[in-house]
Amino acid sequence: MATMNVSLPDELKEFVEAQVDKHGYVSNSEFLRELIRREQDRTQLRELVVQGMESGIGSDMDENYFERLRARIRHSGAA
Repeated sequence: MATMNVSLPDELKEFVEAQVDKHGYVSNSEFLRELIRREQDRTQLRELVVQGMESGIGSDMDENYFERLRARIRHSGAA
């Protein structure tokens, strides 16, 4: 694991320490790693949404669409 030093103003340092205490993180580093993971997830989701938007016109999301979706889920054994 690599080490990275981050300088924070006192106000942000106090915020990080408060979040560590409040949410039961083991360390400041664990809290910051969690924030970075969330940002990675958010970035990936944004990219997927953009890809979907650029992929063209989708299906009409009417009652028939949702019924077909429910049927697929029932037949997949996921329900």
